[in-house]
Amino acid sequence: MAEKIKLSIPPAVAAYVRPGTAPDVRLAGCSAADGMAIADRLLLLFCLSKDAEPIVRATAISRLNETPAEVIREYMDCANPHPMVLSALPLLCHNYPEASPVAEAPLIEDELEPAPDESGQDAEDEEEETVKEDGEEFLSKYKMAQVMGIGEKIKMALSGDKEWRSILVKDANKLVSGSVIKNPRITEAEILTLIKAGIQNDEIMRLICANKEWIKSYKIRKALVENNRTPVQNAMRFLGTMGEKDLASFAKSKNISSVISTMAKRLLLNKKK
Repeated sequence: MAEKIKLSIPPAVAAYVRPGTAPDVRLAGCSAADGMAIADRLLLLFCLSKDAEPIVRATAISRLNETPAEVIREYMDCANPHPMVLSALPLLCHNYPEASPVAEAPLIEDELEPAPDESGQDAEDEEEETVKEDGEEFLSKYKMAQVMGIGEKIKMALSGDKEWRSILVKDANKLVSGSVIKNPRITEAEILTLIKAGIQNDEIMRLICANKEWIKSYKIRKALVENNRTPVQNAMRFLGTMGEKDLASFAKSKNISSVISTMAKRLLLNKKK
């Protein structure tokens, strides 16, 4: 049975997340969080990152993603940081300090329980809200990408880690997928994997072919020749740098265009003269 962990919600946070709160009020909470104490700020954004409304959820995730590293550190150093929030921070905050320890909280189900208000009454006397999660899947980068705006995706594509790159390179928007190729952290191994996977994005293929550093790699040039999405003029140019063994293979191959296959035969004959 899933472990339950109660999350005590102070009145300042409960005002935006209690059951029945209007979506526009919950959305306003994403901005109001900036003026709260750090613990309340991160707790509110964490709660709103689970909101049923996509715009509220996306805005909260965006705010968390932009949280400064010093704010995260201060929360982690406070007296009672909640393990649920700690578990979410490295997944939702782009500026999460890499050297900081990540709290392990294998949560499947949690209860959100508001703290008593000044009158001694529970802020949610009438209803106890139980929030069910799909484990860490709820916080996965894939799900985050589904609610992010184009601008946020482009920013993450340009600076994100390998997992972000593998997700966003498949995005239907070419501005997003193309930005992954411009990420300075992307490796030749990733580029080679993309080419061999038969990616259907012509803009990505063009960007790869235009990168002088990547095409220094024989393996990448060979993979580009084999990929039918590679512009013909580029494939022909790379074909001229192939060894006899690979030219012989291309000359017989039925998996590449006839133009490339014919040219491979000609180049092979010239090498044997």
